[in-house]
Amino acid sequence: MKTVIAFSGGKDSTLALHKIQQDPAFEVDSLLVTLTEGFDRVSIHGVRYKMLKQQSESLGIPLREVWIPQDCPNEVYQERMGNAVSGMLDDGITHMVFGDIHLADVRAYREEMLEGTGITPVFPLWGREVGELGREFINLGFKTVLTCIDLEQLDRSFAGRVYDKDFLQDYPEKCDVCGENGEFHTFVFDGPNFGFPIGYELGEERVAPDVRTGRDRFLFRDVVPK
Repeated sequence: MKTVIAFSGGKDSTLALHKIQQDPAFEVDSLLVTLTEGFDRVSIHGVRYKMLKQQSESLGIPLREVWIPQDCPNEVYQERMGNAVSGMLDDGITHMVFGDIHLADVRAYREEMLEGTGITPVFPLWGREVGELGREFINLGFKTVLTCIDLEQLDRSFAGRVYDKDFLQDYPEKCDVCGENGEFHTFVFDGPNFGFPIGYELGEERVAPDVRTGRDRFLFRDVVPK
């Protein structure tokens, strides 16, 4: 089954990719990524395009890029994703893999987006207990760094931290340890399906507002090529 991975460069999509790679029924064709025009960064996660391309090279899987404008209206997003889906169908893609774990509304949106297209959504992490999933990610040898945090949920000291056993110990019990509620976003720089680790340095911090309230809310920690 020829498959595309909905890929952000973060831990959940990378773990979902790894799961699918263990199943001989699937052939991974490409990594579908959404990038923001003008910033040359992964949308939401804020990771540089150059770092994403290094991930693609290390994983040995090409990128399938969807570029969207800043402050992208929903109708524009839908149009560009529709064009991407058409391109997948032309290339014989039959399945798309997502790293969602337990947010039912997000899963329903994915399923609705693909309904009637001929592409079947797949959710290999769905329903897993988040603490167990976090420990499995670490024990498999994946390494990831936090590139964005929600300051209303986490202390700013978590920005730029590596997701490891010490991180799990320090993480607030009230928060989702996989970041499913938007607590944080990540960049994976090594793992069992990587051909080589991706060198990086932590760059500057930048705070962005919540578009709904205008209040400073999201702290981005830049990940710079080493």
